Amino acid sequence: MANNDRAEALANPASLRTKQLLDLLDTLGPESPELAALDTEAVAANIDPNTLGKGDLTRLLLAIDRLSSGGGNVDVTQVQPATFARLIGRASKGQLADVLGKPRLRTVILDEIFRRMGEHLRADRAADTRAVVHWRFTGGSGEGGYDRYETVIENGSCAVTKSPNAHGKGATPRVSITLTPADFLQLITGKASAPLLFVTGKLKVKGDLAFAAGMMGLFDLPKAD
Repeated sequence: MANNDRAEALANPASLRTKQLLDLLDTLGPESPELAALDTEAVAANIDPNTLGKGDLTRLLLAIDRLSSGGGNVDVTQVQPATFARLIGRASKGQLADVLGKPRLRTVILDEIFRRMGEHLRADRAADTRAVVHWRFTGGSGEGGYDRYETVIENGSCAVTKSPNAHGKGATPRVSITLTPADFLQLITGKASAPLLFVTGKLKVKGDLAFAAGMMGLFDLPKAD
């Protein structure tokens, strides 16, 4: 496929079958000029995980991450929250496990979710809330086998830090939450129930249980359709 044809195809990802799109992305490098025509949001919006094989979603995300090193239009941050929620909500457990089994993708996805948390906080609901929340995700590479994040909700805003309190220092959390990344993704997109995860032992909470039960109500998170 000539450069002009590839650029035209990237500009209209809906014209391609998923396998054609994946094959095309695999032929490109971070500095390929055709990438100027690619819209990451349009690509993501055109993907239905229900039509993909177990490893195809992983292949797509790895390609986007690889190509993003060249800058430009290829960047997971361009994927809109509603599109991300739809992708996660429609992905099978096998697809999610395959994606999150790649350490690089696991980090990219979790980092991006927490980066956006401040954007989704309902300042009107959180105006009088002061809380430090520690998140621990099992199967990680950090201390104790966890990936860790800290969210500090204060004065109607939400700040995020990675690897909080790893050596026993820092603020005492109002609540600490432990779960798998896959359950977390399904929880925030409305595909899993926090009470059900809790009673089945998949969601572990230490600290202020009442606050934890209502915490997600402080955020306006897009749900999977």
